[in-house]
Amino acid sequence: MVKIAPSLFSADFAFLARDVAVVEDAGAEYLHIDVMDGMFVPNMSIGPQIVRDLRPHSKMVFDVHLMIVEPERYIEDYIKAGADIVTIHYEATDKIEETIDRIRELGAKPSLSIKPKTQPEEIEHLIKKLDMILIMSVEPGFGGQAFIPESLEKLARTRKLIEKHNPACELEVDGGINTRNVNDVVKAGANVIVAGSAIFKSPNIAETIKEFRKNSIV
Repeated sequence: MVKIAPSLFSADFAFLARDVAVVEDAGAEYLHIDVMDGMFVPNMSIGPQIVRDLRPHSKMVFDVHLMIVEPERYIEDYIKAGADIVTIHYEATDKIEETIDRIRELGAKPSLSIKPKTQPEEIEHLIKKLDMILIMSVEPGFGGQAFIPESLEKLARTRKLIEKHNPACELEVDGGINTRNVNDVVKAGANVIVAGSAIFKSPNIAETIKEFRKNSIV
């Protein structure tokens, strides 16, 4: 089943709890929480305190995406704050395997993300250790960017590697996803769909999530 993961970075930060409740009531399974340090990507965002404050207000899976240098420094803070899934970037640390192992030891599900120029074959040896792989279909750092078309072929290749090594691993896609192209990414193999602006900036969030769901059927 395809899961919808609204990206918190596009919500109204003056009313985060309200917006989280709206997407949860509309049936979203995951809440995608982007964490940026101004170094790995040219932007800054959410610290563990926001995750901690939101945790009592939602039963959604908290899908925390660490777009930060040396994420091993902060994984414990985010897991203690309430992260269920912790995604680190393959390009962000030279301690990939031990960080993946540490995430699982701390009780969260490990996930690994790759940027647009990184090829899925580079992480093939790690797939057995993962609960999810995140393919970035834009350059990470800012919302509202256009989907990179070559990401479809990259998703399909990643799906084949997952089926070969770890069929239970989820395949997430993030960047430029909307109700018009979501069917294409699902056909390519994605089963967790991150959408920020397309959901939180829409006139009717609940109706938009319904349309995402309808258009995700292949």
